[in-house]
Amino acid sequence: MQDADRPSKTRRKKDMHALQALGVSLVELSAHQLAQVDMPEDLRDAVLEARRITGHEGRRRQLQYIGRLMRDIDPAPIRAKLDEWRGQSREATAQLHAVERWRDRLIADDGALTDFAREHPHADLQALRTAIREARRERAAERPPKHFRELFRLLREAMPAAPSV
Repeated sequence: MQDADRPSKTRRKKDMHALQALGVSLVELSAHQLAQVDMPEDLRDAVLEARRITGHEGRRRQLQYIGRLMRDIDPAPIRAKLDEWRGQSREATAQLHAVERWRDRLIADDGALTDFAREHPHADLQALRTAIREARRERAAERPPKHFRELFRLLREAMPAAPSV
């Protein structure tokens, strides 16, 4: 008869695999992000070692070791930090897509600048007009997209975290 306080073997294995997956996420972080995660020194060393290992089997064993080390700590703060970064990343991606939609719309439609000015009254309309005109000329002449990129930069500055379109 199974003890009611102890999780089943299946549950324990699932938990261990989840911790190992969390360890893989740590290994995939940039050096800057990894420095921001609060973790024991032995876990940090193991993660850095896993990043160095290139052989498949050695890396697999190192990831298992990281999972083993993670059983001895509370993974909630690490998960929270990773979730926070993923959330910021989704927001940033949505913002970039909104800027791209506006840029395409402004280049394709003369009336779009009026709509943009209505939604973003603080935008530098003269600079936008110039960038739109030059981006259209670039596209027609098949030149490198210097003003196309400039238009993107101006739009991004004028749209601080404002999902539109």
